[in-house]
Amino acid sequence: MSVASETNWKKLDEKIAISGQISVDDVAAIAAAGYKSIICNRPDGEGGEHQPGSTELEEAAKAAGLQFAYLPVEIGQVSDEKCSAFHQLMATLPGPVLAFCNSGNRARALYSRDVGTTTTPAETISAACDWEHEAAAVTEAESEAAGAAAVSAASSRDEAAGKSIPVTPACNWDNAFDIVVVGGGSAGLGVTASLLRRRSSLRIAIIEPNDKHYYQPAWTLVGGGAYAVDQTVRNTADVIPHGAEWIKAEVSGFSPNDNLVHLADGRTIGYQQLIVCPGIRLAWEKIEGIQETLGKNGVTSNYLFDLAPYTWSLTQQLKGGKALFTQPPMPIKCAGAPQKAMYLSCDYWQRQGVLDKIEVEFDSAGAVLFGVADFVPPLMEYVRKYHANLVFNSNLVKVNGPEKIATFEIKNEAGEVTRVDKPFDMLHVTPPQAAPDFLRDSPLADASGYCEVNPKTLQHTRFANIFSLGDACSSPNTKTAAAVRKQIVIVAENLLAAKDGREFHAVYDGYGACPLTVENGKVVLAEFGFGGKLLPTFPLNPAVARKLYWWFKVKLFPWLYWEGMLKGREWLTRSTETK
Repeated sequence: MSVASETNWKKLDEKIAISGQISVDDVAAIAAAGYKSIICNRPDGEGGEHQPGSTELEEAAKAAGLQFAYLPVEIGQVSDEKCSAFHQLMATLPGPVLAFCNSGNRARALYSRDVGTTTTPAETISAACDWEHEAAAVTEAESEAAGAAAVSAASSRDEAAGKSIPVTPACNWDNAFDIVVVGGGSAGLGVTASLLRRRSSLRIAIIEPNDKHYYQPAWTLVGGGAYAVDQTVRNTADVIPHGAEWIKAEVSGFSPNDNLVHLADGRTIGYQQLIVCPGIRLAWEKIEGIQETLGKNGVTSNYLFDLAPYTWSLTQQLKGGKALFTQPPMPIKCAGAPQKAMYLSCDYWQRQGVLDKIEVEFDSAGAVLFGVADFVPPLMEYVRKYHANLVFNSNLVKVNGPEKIATFEIKNEAGEVTRVDKPFDMLHVTPPQAAPDFLRDSPLADASGYCEVNPKTLQHTRFANIFSLGDACSSPNTKTAAAVRKQIVIVAENLLAAKDGREFHAVYDGYGACPLTVENGKVVLAEFGFGGKLLPTFPLNPAVARKLYWWFKVKLFPWLYWEGMLKGREWLTRSTETK
């Protein structure tokens, strides 16, 4: 937003005007308009890389002869402490003052409220629902009308009940956001970027509690010594799509009949349409003793950012003994990752001439090596090459780290289960995985706890304004970043069709891909859809391990992720049309 003219901010009185986000270039115009001081009420980093920092703005203000104060206020209820500090600044800074945040609502609430008084519902809603952004800011009249309607309804209801109006840090406008996206992982960021490229005026909020964003597909490479772990992480603030609002909070539940998302901090966010993509959680609690020994005693997992380097360290150190690699019951993220860890370690040991001294075993809770039969023969060639022992229907249930004993429940053909203890020198664990509790226990979930969708349209089967993609949706595709890349297009097109009352044309074919790193320098690129149907992107035999695909895995795919998928560039995507 630019404040090059006074029409772009709201003058509250002779002392103060409020504004949305300003830029460094706007400072000169502010000074020229006669303002003497600037107060920044927006926390640094809230708007991502497109938001200038307070230090940068302060330098520009000083150069223009203005005073500058930084008083950050998080989206939510305006506290007495912040309010008192704001009024103290107003008393000491030379005026008139321009105060800004993302839309001006927090600055307005700070100035309008007397210190020590209870926040009015209008002020609370205004401060908590700081959802306007420059691409689609609602007019002041619309905002005031919506706030007045909410206050009027609350007042009538509570007065009739003989109660005072409660104060909660909540946003209860039904139309607070056009779209709320639950989850700021690859699915959430990618679909938001694609939607904003299609329609930049959309008001979209992303609810994501984590400060860091990870490119998880490369962690297998980190564990194999072929990728630097620091290249797999960036600040969440730096990857939030421009024009979207980041709400840094945890979700606690949903009220789909009221179009509300509940946050763990007590706030409630309204939406017109909802996209559910929080990913799935690692259910370490299902393996007794594992959490006490992860990262030591030879126990590791490429499914954790901090431990993938430990996998590589253990691989380099092991010169003999027993190495166990485990795979839990499905579904899990990237079904091929457990065996990829084994292949890369074995390749290193073979190159170092120590593989013959290491007993390698792959324990899988499943009954087959890979779920798509076409890829089993080439994978078995590598199993034999590395002299690995395959044990199916074998599920890890307990780990004694100090004693280096792993306990498995093994099911025989009659369905009988026995417990077997196995010693190890190195243990790579793939954790059991499950839907997040807040989704599993909600009205959105199916019997397995995942967000229930039509697998072809990715629209919820019971709530027409809800869509889901990624690992948390119930579609029976493989849970990979490649699947997300294709699902983004389906959700973006169908959600907007639903918004406009148009017929759906985009149909998901179940595409997923698993680049199986069978050795350092070669990959079997498994691409398939629903029912195991092969869906190769390139006109080559997909069952052959190739150096080209290794280059894809190490170089091309990470670049496509950061520079394409997370920025709404839908390269190498394909959707099936109904017409």
